[in-house]
Amino acid sequence: MSTIFAPFVWVFHLLEDIVSWILITFHSLLTPVFGARSGVSWALSIIGLVIVIRILLIPLFVKQIRATRNMQAIQPQIQALQKKYKDDREKLGQETMKLYRETKTNPFASCLPILLQAPVFFALFRVLQGIATRKPQGLFQNNMELVEQARAAEVFGVPIYATLLNSGETPSQAATIGLTVGLIIFMSATTFITQRQLILKNAAPNNPMVQQQKILLYVFPIIFAVGGIGFPIGVLIYWSTTNVWTMFQQFWVIRNSPTPGSPAYDAWLKRKEIKKAKKGIVEPTPEAHDVIEEPPVRNQPKKQPRSKRRKK
Repeated sequence: MSTIFAPFVWVFHLLEDIVSWILITFHSLLTPVFGARSGVSWALSIIGLVIVIRILLIPLFVKQIRATRNMQAIQPQIQALQKKYKDDREKLGQETMKLYRETKTNPFASCLPILLQAPVFFALFRVLQGIATRKPQGLFQNNMELVEQARAAEVFGVPIYATLLNSGETPSQAATIGLTVGLIIFMSATTFITQRQLILKNAAPNNPMVQQQKILLYVFPIIFAVGGIGFPIGVLIYWSTTNVWTMFQQFWVIRNSPTPGSPAYDAWLKRKEIKKAKKGIVEPTPEAHDVIEEPPVRNQPKKQPRSKRRKK
């Protein structure tokens, strides 16, 4: 078993090294400004970690939004296939995969950003936990002085490694409870808002997937709220920051690449019409001296047909 899991353990330790290296690098840049033991330095270092990770994940995030949009768009076709091949699951699977290939839809692309962020999340959790217990992980193992600086760092009087569960072990229990509860609420609220943004703005009406998303709309915030009681302050800062990043990034993608038939798509069409109207070229009215007067046409008698002239 150890041989099977060895590659996964190696990758996880590598992630701990990468996460700790990013934190230490940002901390060294911020130390001359805020000080080595400042909570501001370490909090901003965690925000810097978010920025680096999210920039690397931008291509996958765009794919996630587009995959979600494509999945919503082809739901009627999938339902038609389910009705047509309800008694032949093998044929249904083949036709569904064929539809995915033809529409260039990857049903798993929407999960990639979350799946790739999860190891980073747990690596940061382990690094902060190592700081709290003085059992450093990643590159902090080579520098106990940095570990002590991180332990001494406080955000509003609360250590960055503090959790709601161990609030009694911190210098100020009341401050720890207040800050952790505030961050947990903020983290859960931003999770709710980002999910709601997808449903209200980028979901076509009468789409079956919307019902599933509505369930997740309430499930995810509850999961984060319950799990948040064991998250260190640094992890809560990380997840809250990444939620804010997701919110604005998602807004930009939905605005510029909306799902056809969704409210965002209707708004996109209206913006295009307004832009076309603004770019429309209005022909100038000709000046008086530019007008060329045509010679008057004389009233000439109408010629009668030959048949009538012969009668006369």
